Amino acid sequence: MKKLLILFFIGFTAVLSAQDTGSIVGKLTDKDVGGDEPLPFANVLIKGTSKGTTSDFDGLYELQNVAPGTYTLVFSFVGYETTEIDNVTVEPNKVTTVNVPLGASAAALDEVVITTTTKRDSEVALLLEQKKATTIIQSIGAEELSRKGVDDAAAAVAQISGISQQQGSSDVFVRGLGDRYQNTTMNGLSLPSNDVNKKNINLDLFPSEVIENVSVSKAYNSYFYGDFSAGNVNITSKEYNGPGYFAVSVNSGFNTNAIGEDFVRSEGPSYFGFYNRYDNDPFAVILSHGVDPQKAEGNVGFNGSIEGGYSFNIDDNQRLSFFGTAIFGNGYEFLEGPAVDFTNDVKLRFNNVDWYNYDTNTSALGSIIYNHKDGHKLKFTSLFSNTSTDQVGYYGNEGLGFNRDGFSGEGVDGGFYQMNVQFNQDMIFVNQLNGTHKFEDDKWLLDWGVGFNKVFADEPDRKRISLENYQFFLDDDPNTNAIFYDNIAFDNQRYFQSIEDDELNSYLNLNYKISEAVNLTFGYNGRTKERRFNNWRYGYEILDKEANPVTNPNNLNDFFDVTNINIPNGSGLWNLQVARQPLGLDQYIPLTNRPQPYENTYTGNLDIHAGLVTADIAVGKFLFVPGLRLENWTQEVVYDVINPVPTDTGFRSVQENLLFPSLSIKYGINDDMNIRLAGSQTASYPEFKEVANFVYEGVTQRVGGNPDLLGKADGTGVAYSEILNVDLKYEWFPSSSELIAVGVFAKTIKDPVNRVVATDATGTQRFFRTGDQAEVFGAELEFRKNIVMDADDNPLFSIGGNFAYNNTNQDLKTISTADGFTFGTSFGDRTESELQGASEFIANADVNFSPTFGSYKPKATATVSYFSDRIYALGSGDLGNIVEKAVPSLNFILRNEIGEHFEANLSVKNILNPDVTLIRENTGAEESPLLEPYGLVNADGDVTLLEFQRGINIGLTLKYKL
Repeated sequence: MKKLLILFFIGFTAVLSAQDTGSIVGKLTDKDVGGDEPLPFANVLIKGTSKGTTSDFDGLYELQNVAPGTYTLVFSFVGYETTEIDNVTVEPNKVTTVNVPLGASAAALDEVVITTTTKRDSEVALLLEQKKATTIIQSIGAEELSRKGVDDAAAAVAQISGISQQQGSSDVFVRGLGDRYQNTTMNGLSLPSNDVNKKNINLDLFPSEVIENVSVSKAYNSYFYGDFSAGNVNITSKEYNGPGYFAVSVNSGFNTNAIGEDFVRSEGPSYFGFYNRYDNDPFAVILSHGVDPQKAEGNVGFNGSIEGGYSFNIDDNQRLSFFGTAIFGNGYEFLEGPAVDFTNDVKLRFNNVDWYNYDTNTSALGSIIYNHKDGHKLKFTSLFSNTSTDQVGYYGNEGLGFNRDGFSGEGVDGGFYQMNVQFNQDMIFVNQLNGTHKFEDDKWLLDWGVGFNKVFADEPDRKRISLENYQFFLDDDPNTNAIFYDNIAFDNQRYFQSIEDDELNSYLNLNYKISEAVNLTFGYNGRTKERRFNNWRYGYEILDKEANPVTNPNNLNDFFDVTNINIPNGSGLWNLQVARQPLGLDQYIPLTNRPQPYENTYTGNLDIHAGLVTADIAVGKFLFVPGLRLENWTQEVVYDVINPVPTDTGFRSVQENLLFPSLSIKYGINDDMNIRLAGSQTASYPEFKEVANFVYEGVTQRVGGNPDLLGKADGTGVAYSEILNVDLKYEWFPSSSELIAVGVFAKTIKDPVNRVVATDATGTQRFFRTGDQAEVFGAELEFRKNIVMDADDNPLFSIGGNFAYNNTNQDLKTISTADGFTFGTSFGDRTESELQGASEFIANADVNFSPTFGSYKPKATATVSYFSDRIYALGSGDLGNIVEKAVPSLNFILRNEIGEHFEANLSVKNILNPDVTLIRENTGAEESPLLEPYGLVNADGDVTLLEFQRGINIGLTLKYKL
């Protein structure tokens, strides 16, 4: 890979150098506010040509590679008079400066041409940024998000080439690589994870109302942390610097699966997704609240938002801007289908499950921006987000459920049934202060930021109740009834989980403009993060289940009422068992019907301090961006878990000083075409949830950490993955709103990490370094094309799309506890595999129709996406992988702008309503009597683990703007 990288660089730098041309530069200002206020994103055009540009945030513009001659420049901005400047002379190898004030007042012009302006969040502006960028970057802005009906950042990045989103979740895959290979930032500052099972924050926490644009950098440069594999997602929060405005939006819609259902949700959480019992001990909550879900208020979703902004001049030199938005949204979803736990055989089988999902999102964002004409800017951003997911699941409600661990009754398959009532709340606070400062005629630029993040991620009071002989509840015989299933006390349980994260992060970059051709930057990044995790679990020991049959599974509160606890006189119906029994001086001290401190706990700490140096070096049509980053990485995790491996120390710690070189080369073929080449060495660090030896038990899946990812207990072993990256890309911008791009990429990952299904009876999925090396290579194609233009050269009918091919391959090896590892695994006769999370094919496409009828400006957009099969978890032993099957998606969005103030929008999403399916490959169970009669296994031995349809979502939005 290193030799290939060198050959790429040598071959690339052999391209011809630039011809002799000149440049036009200048600054656009607003003459109506003193003549010194920069005018960003105004249009600059060489009259009679298609050559043009827009001014940047500071009002600066540049027209490069202009052939020698005399031209007329046209300057325009919406609401301002267009200005034409004649006789602008361009000479070879020289820069012509033209500074122009624009105003709204009338001017003595021979001709006035009003053209469409661009905005900072528009597709045109972001394509311009991509064309000018020194490194490989792709972005999607608020304008495109609105046109495509994109609701949040997770759906936004899925519109970018090589990126796919897991259907019905916020999981995002970049170039076939999953969560552990990505990073997420906002305004250049790192964001925390709000989910114990993820490295990155859920991108659906960021509704489109708070997004100005989302950019994805799939090629590394020194400004990023060294933990960079597939890409960095950066969310730029919305800001405002124009006149005052206020907008109100309301949306209502329904899911075709949910609309006819009588919905239920967890008892305790509010309609708005908040839970008010965190101050109470879990033991007290159990004694005072039952297990039955409550009836929901309805099944029609609602979304409402308000937003506004205002700017004013403090004096002739200073401007202050404010922006704020607040939203609330909820949604109802009903799913039904089978769920199977297949480890080395069938452990659990539910032929039919009904899931009732209720989700909420409450978010608020505010920003204050200070601008000084001398080049000083401060931006304070504060984000609050509360999301909740409430799911009530009825597993085995047709009376055919199976549990291999045995039954008391003699019904068909025992009629195993479980009710799982689960609420998850994620609350996040993000506070950031960013600044930029220019000195000495813009030769020095100081760019800095500091942020503090706080996360509360809770799963309070999950209730899981198990019954057998459930088929008797469905017959007409009052003398036969279901009974409680209690192979162990924790088959009927209450579970509580709490995560709290604190993170302080910062960056500081000092840039010096040595000349027009050379910029040098020195910088620092720092990040300090701590996670605190605790969970509590209590099990119901049913004292005489035969004497207390379940006559109504929908009314269990009477049985689990506190009056039936087996204290103080021992005549109750159940005991409350504690999962963790502490060890006394000579024996275990049993804890029954009393509080426990916790079941499992861990604390994780991450500290990163890095220095960097990078440069932008222009040589003719070439731009070279070399970079070097030195990073000190320290990570440790301390955990205390139930039933630990005897050799496990409960502690892992690692400290490394790592060097990350990078080089990016851009060759400007002409004004509209670029060729880019990038190469780098990066790393992949393990996450707390991958390392902490804690097992989370879902109904049909168990996922646990592996401390060996940070090295063995004796301090030896591999602690991180080393990665080499190469990217080559060609870009063509036929017009300001069109793009054709094609690229190829390759990666080598040493000591890759994958999720693996254990071969033991539990089937626990853990993370292992499954081989010595993985290879990734692929190709990407992206295009945006205007098919029909209107009389003003605005796109009337346009299409866009991006397609990616990914090929991944890794070697597999046996990991043995005899070699000092905490956990072991093997892969039978298999010696290689694709990477977990990798789709071979990814595609996104859209068609847009935007006519104009006077003040009525509708926009109709259809979007389609697809990803092919990908591995969810590697199978160990002789059993196959767990695979997420391919999913296509089709959406239609109609935006109706009626006049200047009103919008009425219609969305129809998931029109194809495909099956969402998870299978276990090559199980050898093709003739299993537990699966085959129910259509849950095919002739190849592939077992259906999960399958459902999400339904079609139909919504109507009304928006009014003042």
